[in-house]
Amino acid sequence: MYFDQFNVVKLITIQVFLGDWSVTFTNSSMMMVLAVTIFWLLLEGNRLIPNRWQFIIEFLYINIHSVVQDNLGKVGQKFFPFVLCLFIFIAMLNILGLFPYVFVPTAQIVITLGISLSIIMAVTLLGFFNFKLNFLSILMPGGVPLVLAPFLVVIETASYLIRAISLGVRLAANISAGHLLFAILSGFAFNMLSNGMIILSFLPMSIMIFITLLEIMVAVIQAYVFCLLTTIYLGDTIALH
Repeated sequence: MYFDQFNVVKLITIQVFLGDWSVTFTNSSMMMVLAVTIFWLLLEGNRLIPNRWQFIIEFLYINIHSVVQDNLGKVGQKFFPFVLCLFIFIAMLNILGLFPYVFVPTAQIVITLGISLSIIMAVTLLGFFNFKLNFLSILMPGGVPLVLAPFLVVIETASYLIRAISLGVRLAANISAGHLLFAILSGFAFNMLSNGMIILSFLPMSIMIFITLLEIMVAVIQAYVFCLLTTIYLGDTIALH
């Protein structure tokens, strides 16, 4: 019952050809389109004296720019638009998922792994494009005895590949765990109210208020952590370590 909120529901199915090919628009697709639409509307502000939404966007702009500047330097500023859009997109999906009866795509490990795998593949391709075969030197730490080299290459290769998994799983696990906890507490409070235990129901309801505030912070923090790690990984395309 508690996992019903994570079910992907088909909304519209369009046959592309006469065969079995079709395009399906799901609740996950709808939320991502909605997030992009809200994101586009929020970036429309150009007032000299910013309103509330424009102030939030400018605040995010400054902070993400600082993250890119600190980790990638001046050369890495070309990645700033990508990191900023990625942060707002993930944060918007996380926050929209806090509303009742709203599907949250970032709780689906397929979505988060798709984003993280795409990032790692892009980092790898850019690394080879910029450094050719020298990019493989990131798999061999400097100053290591040759006897340990084969073992360290295997370990570093596994660590590099696990980046994609850990980046996506971390986001999906944190978002889905928070939603499951909120669903369990809300169901517990509803059962108390249904059975006439109004006074006792104040305890789970007060915990739900705290969990809601916590989930809002988690939604933003997880998007920030995702983009921070992405920025660190993009650093391998600028300078070999």
